Formats: sequence, structure tokens, C-alpha cells
Amino acid sequence: MGFLSSVQNIFKIEELKKRIFFTLALLAVYRIGCHIPTPGINGEQLSKFLTQQAGSFMKFFDMFSGGALSKVTIFALGIMPYISASIIMQLLTVVIPAIGKLAKEGEEGRKVITKYTRYGTVLISAIQSFGIAAGLESMSNGAFVQNPGWSFRLVTMITLTSGTAFIMWLGEQITERGIGNGISLIIFAGIVARFPNAIISTARLVQANELSLFFVIFLIIMMVGVIAAIVLLERGQRKIPVQYAKRVVGRKVYGGQSTHLPLKINTAGVIPPIFASSIIMFPATVAGFIPVPWVQSLAKQLAPGTVLYTMLYVSMIFFFAYFYTAIVFNPVDIADNLKKYGGFVPGIRPGQKTSEYLYRVLSRLTFVGAIYLAIVCVIPEILITKFKVPFYFGGTSLLIAVGVALDTVSQVESHLVTRSYEGFLKKGRLRGRKS
Repeated sequence: MGFLSSVQNIFKIEELKKRIFFTLALLAVYRIGCHIPTPGINGEQLSKFLTQQAGSFMKFFDMFSGGALSKVTIFALGIMPYISASIIMQLLTVVIPAIGKLAKEGEEGRKVITKYTRYGTVLISAIQSFGIAAGLESMSNGAFVQNPGWSFRLVTMITLTSGTAFIMWLGEQITERGIGNGISLIIFAGIVARFPNAIISTARLVQANELSLFFVIFLIIMMVGVIAAIVLLERGQRKIPVQYAKRVVGRKVYGGQSTHLPLKINTAGVIPPIFASSIIMFPATVAGFIPVPWVQSLAKQLAPGTVLYTMLYVSMIFFFAYFYTAIVFNPVDIADNLKKYGGFVPGIRPGQKTSEYLYRVLSRLTFVGAIYLAIVCVIPEILITKFKVPFYFGGTSLLIAVGVALDTVSQVESHLVTRSYEGFLKKGRLRGRKS
């Protein structure tokens, strides 16, 4: 009853109701755009060809575009160029001091970085779309292109780049005027849109006796367990106690309170599996189109489910987990800020000793987080290759879906609690990943 009453309370708050309907309307626009074909391309035949030839690499990136990439619709590039541009900008904040200063200038600096990210998104989209157009002309002697030539390449480049720019605008509008993070919700919508097809294909395999009913029940139980583990570990954090010394300014006394510094178990989020999959699958996919025996053999060795692929995948997840955590969390800056405002960790000297302590704790947490990511991401590869499961169970898709759902529900609950309504939980608050 508590949950149902909270859902009813949502529609009693006019602003929250408008935000939710606005978000749903823009997500519906996005899903409609995923079915609008790009001019001059035979989408149905191309989709069948790419699905058969490209394999796991195509399925992985097609997941982020909600099925638009395999059909090369106007939203074929999806939001991946924006994600790539955002990650590049985050890396540049570490490499280039001027951009690093912008990141520390608050709202104005954030606006400048956002502008650069938009420019980078358009540039990446233009390069990728031109590559897609040129690639389509060369595939199967132009069987998928109606009128090859420079006019087709330019039209395709403009169409796909405009599609990505429009998706980026939709995401920003959802973030500003809707509920939740717009970019994350667009990815979430693309992933969830593929679940009905997965359920239907599984039911058909059960009817054809290719999958047993008991095995499907076992998969459902396992999925629930994996979702529970993701929720637990995505919300999990190590709280470092912080004490602020008392300061006397004039006749007033400041400080003296105790607080904590939350360190997440999985600081890097879904970045490690995305990067690891991209790097491993790209050469394997390219090799699959080269008709040379030793190249074909290498492509088979790098296919999902093989020992070499699993070892490389897990190793890269660990590498990117530590790498990305080092970018987004700087123990030296945290220690300096604590020292500047009179804060200290009990039992640890301020300054260098505090940064060393934070680095040591964060390294251990990142190790646990990397193990968790590796297990969740390897599960679907084993199920697909060994047990012929007909859908992408777990992995990056489930991480994103559960994480975005947590963040969005957390924002809805914040609106409810702010207006003196009960949240979704009677005791405590539901925290998102960023809490």
C-alpha cells in the first residue's frame, strides 16, 4: 500500500506530473525516430546482413541505439558520439590545465565544457556517418544503396549527424524540464525497447523444445539475483569519517561538526565494460570481413565466450576501472580541500598522509568494484555461448537499466519528500548512484 500511495501522490504534485509526462513524450519522439529510415538505404536487407555478419559488435552498439543502428535509421548513431565526446572532455580536463581550470569554475565553466562537448559530438558524428556511408557503398557491391555517389554520402552524413544532434537536444531538454538524466534515459529507453523481442524469442524456443521451462525459470531467478546485487553494490559506499576543527571568527564559532566522505564501491560506473567491449570487439569485427585464413582464425579467438576474449575482457575492465576512477576522484585535491577548511580524518594527519590514506581505501574499493563488474559482464557471455540463451542477459545493458532506474526513482522520491509526501520506502530514503 505504501508504494501505491506514493505513486498516487505523484499525480497530486502538478510540477512533478508535468515533468514525468514531458519526459515520456520526448522518449516517445525518440522511439519514433528510431524507425524513420535514412534516405537512399534499403534498411530491411541491410539489417539482416549486418546482424549475420557483424555479430556481437553490432549487437553491442545496436543496444545503445535501440535497434536503429542495424537498420541505419536517422538515429543510427544514437547517443554514443555524445558519450564519446563527454569522455574525451573528461580526459582533457586532466591532460590540459586550461580545461581543468574550467571544470573548477562552477556553473560558467560547466557551460563552456558543455559547449565544447556539443561541438565534439557533431564532429565525431560527421566522421562516423561519413564512414558508414562509404562503407555501405563498398558492401556487397552497393546492393544496399540505391544511388551511390557523393550526393548519397553527403545526405547520409547530414542526416545521421542531425539525428545525433537532435537526440542530444532531447536529452538536454529531459534533464532540464523533465525528470532524471536525459542522456541516461534515452539509453535506457533503447535497451528496454528490446526486452519484448527477447521475451518473445525465448517463448518460441521453449515451445520448440530448444529451451526447457526449468532452465528459463532458473534464468529468471538468476536475473533477479543479479539485479539485487547491482542495486546493492551500485548504492554501496565506504563512509570515511571527517571531523572539522572549531574556528573562532570575531564572536562566532564555526566548525566542530562531524561528517563523512562517501567513497563508492563502483566509482567508474559502466565506463569500464563499455570501453573494454569496444576495444576488443572492434578488431574482431574488422577481421571478420577480411577473407584471410589466419585473420579469420584470430577473429574466432576474439569472439565472445572464448578463453582469450574473457581474459582480455576482464583485464581491461580492471584497467579502465582504476583508470577512470583516477580521473574522476583525486585524493590529493580532496585532502587539500579538507586541510584548507579545517577538516581531518580522525587518526590521520592532514595533507599528504590523508591523501595516501584515501588512495589506499579507494584502491581496495575499486578492486572490489572491478570484480563485481567483471562477474556481471561475463555472465551473459557464458550464457549465450554455452547455453544458447537468446538474449543479452546481464552485462552492460542490465547495469545501465538498473542504475538509471535507481537514479530516476530517487529524483521522483526527492520531489515527494520535499513536498511532505512519503517516499517509496517507509524507512530511510532511496538513494541513486550519485547520492
